[in-house]
Amino acid sequence: MHILLQWLVNAVAVYATAHILDGIHIKSFGAAIIVALVLGLVNAVVRPVLVFLSIPFIIVTLGLFLLVINALLLQLSAALVTGFSIDGFWWAVAGSVVISAISWMLSSLFNL
Repeated sequence: MHILLQWLVNAVAVYATAHILDGIHIKSFGAAIIVALVLGLVNAVVRPVLVFLSIPFIIVTLGLFLLVINALLLQLSAALVTGFSIDGFWWAVAGSVVISAISWMLSSLFNL
């Protein structure tokens, strides 16, 4: 049940982000649910590999390179899901920050 609630929180965060930022577009809440699922899978499978391979960059930039990784993973999710698009890299960076912030706020609100 906890995983389903976290998935729903992430879907709401993606949907809200698309309405907050002009450079991120989503067709429906159903697409947001699919984006949340794909983003979760991408973060579970691809992100650890990218983080491991980019440890020197992460250290040199004091962790800011993680924003680049998160933006690239969000763009990958947009490429895999129809009905979700991002206008450019900087919109992906902003989107990843906003999605993380909304997800964190909702998770803390519901004690997830």
